[in-house]
Amino acid sequence: MNKTLDNFQIGESGTVKTVIAEGRIKRRLFDMGLTPGAEVYLRKKAPLGDPIEVTVRGYELTLRNAEAACINMEVKDA
Repeated sequence: MNKTLDNFQIGESGTVKTVIAEGRIKRRLFDMGLTPGAEVYLRKKAPLGDPIEVTVRGYELTLRNAEAACINMEVKDA
């Protein structure tokens, strides 16, 4: 199943398929390790849902929902 990272629930994981942002935002996401094929695990969400904390490539990363909405994911089966 495919969905964007902002629609993940806590504890869900998946693989980055594509990054649909452009320009500086796309470059920033790539620099943070969110490249196609990277494994991502959603660790936490803030009380109001923004930002989110994910684990990618062995470190924790905090993203705004607007950034997470630019990342198409393949959801891992539990």
